[in-house]
Amino acid sequence: MRTKLLFTFALATLFSLTSVMAQKIAYVNVDKILDSMNEYKAAQKQIDDLAAKWRREVAEEYDKIKGMYNSYQAEQVLLSDEVRRQREDEIMQKEKDVREMQKGRFGPEGALFKKRQELVQPIQDKVYEAIQNYANDKGYDFIFDQGAASGMLFSNPRYDKTEDVLKELGID
Repeated sequence: MRTKLLFTFALATLFSLTSVMAQKIAYVNVDKILDSMNEYKAAQKQIDDLAAKWRREVAEEYDKIKGMYNSYQAEQVLLSDEVRRQREDEIMQKEKDVREMQKGRFGPEGALFKKRQELVQPIQDKVYEAIQNYANDKGYDFIFDQGAASGMLFSNPRYDKTEDVLKELGID
């Protein structure tokens, strides 16, 4: 009985090792692929330019608020209580408006995030489709991304298929 159980265990282990050894595994560097694509560079430049423009606009608005506050500080002693409260409310409202503008542009669901999705998502989809096609054509079971957040601590360079995916995309 014990021998039969040991034989069954050994047979199961042999089958599982055979199936593991038969799997083909590779990795690619998606960041390198994206950085090699002109359309990605153009999209990234467009996003960077838009973000810089919006940062300047936000800074200009904060400069206006600073000017309003400095003017208020200089005139504060001459103002009645009612006018002083009114000016304080105007400054606080302006600050709130600028924070809302900043959040609307740079927040997690802001315009910059949406623009990035609009421009970059189709390019990423194209890359992932090329990776999937490559994996299917070459019979790979797993292809990992070697990128910074992948958690890959070691990788043998012979399994790096980044250049092959670049060729699949028509980039040399």
